[in-house]
Amino acid sequence: MRIMAQLAMVMNLDKCIGCHTCSVTCKQAWTNRAGTEYVWFNNVETRPGLGYPRGYQNQDEWQGGWTRTSNGRLRLRAGGRFKKLASIFSNPKLPSLQDYYEPWTYDYETLLNAPAQKNFPVARPYSIISGKPINVSWSANWDDDLGGSMEHAVKDPMLKGIEDKVTFEFEKTFMFYLPRICEHCLNPACAASCPSGAIYKRSEDGIVLVDQDRCRGWRMCISGCPYKKVYFNHKTGKAEKCTFCYPRVEVGLPTVCAETCVGRLRYIGLVFYDADKVLEAASVAKDTDLYAAQRACFLDPDDPEVQRAAREAGIPQEWVRAAERSPVWKLISKYQVALPLHPEYRTMPMVWYIPPLSPVVDVIRDTGHDAEDAGNLFAAIDTLRIPVEYLANLFTAGDTAPVDAALRRLAAMRSYMRERTLGREPGPAMAQAVGMSEEDLYEMFRLLAIAKYADRYVIPTAHAEQAHALEELATECALDGDGGVGMGGSGPVGEGSGRLTPVALENLRALKARAGGSEGGELVSGGSTRGRVNLLTWDGKGIPEGLFPADGKDG
Repeated sequence: MRIMAQLAMVMNLDKCIGCHTCSVTCKQAWTNRAGTEYVWFNNVETRPGLGYPRGYQNQDEWQGGWTRTSNGRLRLRAGGRFKKLASIFSNPKLPSLQDYYEPWTYDYETLLNAPAQKNFPVARPYSIISGKPINVSWSANWDDDLGGSMEHAVKDPMLKGIEDKVTFEFEKTFMFYLPRICEHCLNPACAASCPSGAIYKRSEDGIVLVDQDRCRGWRMCISGCPYKKVYFNHKTGKAEKCTFCYPRVEVGLPTVCAETCVGRLRYIGLVFYDADKVLEAASVAKDTDLYAAQRACFLDPDDPEVQRAAREAGIPQEWVRAAERSPVWKLISKYQVALPLHPEYRTMPMVWYIPPLSPVVDVIRDTGHDAEDAGNLFAAIDTLRIPVEYLANLFTAGDTAPVDAALRRLAAMRSYMRERTLGREPGPAMAQAVGMSEEDLYEMFRLLAIAKYADRYVIPTAHAEQAHALEELATECALDGDGGVGMGGSGPVGEGSGRLTPVALENLRALKARAGGSEGGELVSGGSTRGRVNLLTWDGKGIPEGLFPADGKDG
């Protein structure tokens, strides 16, 4: 057993309201720079829909992820080394700008400076790429709230095989939002696709990063990623992707998208897994067995044998304690309500999702029945096969049994807590019907419904003795300051925001303390932060220096 630690995320889709706050704050923190106008490390899609980039799930077209050969071995769907070498200067399997969208701005000067006239002035959209007027016809979430569903959503690749049941009635019965970030996979196809070895997976926490110095812009990583969460910066000629906000998690803060999530639907925690089992699990014969195979790789942090192996592997004791409290471990393995996104890509994704129960409840309520009654909920899950099949195409490679089991547990929790709230004694029968205990149902309710900040984000901090190594890693993969390989003349929070302070552990702790109003929050690395606010290090407490203009001579 070769035990390793992985930071992972679970999202409760029942609580996502589609506000896009996570996308906007991620955009402000990471991709508010020239060359990344079209890049969204975090985006929120409406399902059913084509997603972003459009149709990214159609691997017959994009050739992403892994495929299993007849002899049981894995190979990249886009081809091995020889095929990559033959096409290294012309990679045809890339989404075009039209598959993403052509970023635009508006002619605000005409709107603001137009003289008094009979007709109201109009701010026309202009392409940020070419500077020419354009007609806006696509964006990162053009399917929002099933907009244009009869034209776009019906082409959703996940509807394959159930088109006759879904095409005309689906939008009336079932819709949900799907937030997406990089999956930080256990078996990342992007890293295996990179000819220069610029993409790597950190051994201490499993975060997948891009070394900006080694990246040569071959863009094979974009082809290899089946989730299309690696992007190309056309200004710097480098690949960029979600970093899991590693400067924040190293000091115990959650990612920006999780911190600012209005619905509080994201959970972050550690998962221990056996690295020796990953390849075997990713190589199982049937796609429908991949979910169970990946879950079998995860190790119980309460097991004394696992704890001993973790200590022998050099994993700090507080990381073991954090794994014991991990909400991700509980939702994936203890309660078994979280499911992976597209396990059939065989990348072993580590951002999991709790399927939405609300559409089932809405259908019951619309018929005039009690939507919280366990009998009604269980019957609806049995008969409402269309959404279960669609969810299975998303999360379990078409196997409806795990989705059905997860929905039943969520339904039992809802009904059980309704009975308790009304002062009744529900008894153990409802919990036993879904293979759980009353205590498990109540604890799952506390975690999913009323969990506090410290229970949703259980993130161990990096060790002080690792500070210099972390600083070197940060220098390798960070977007450097003015003129650097990753910035192209802009700062970390937009154009003209100044040079990026080196990401050292001591710096981030000092910035965190200063943002919280405590003493001793001075920078240790030099470099001025005057007049600049870094959202990556602000935890929302107090008023950080530079947020508002100072009085007096500073203006």
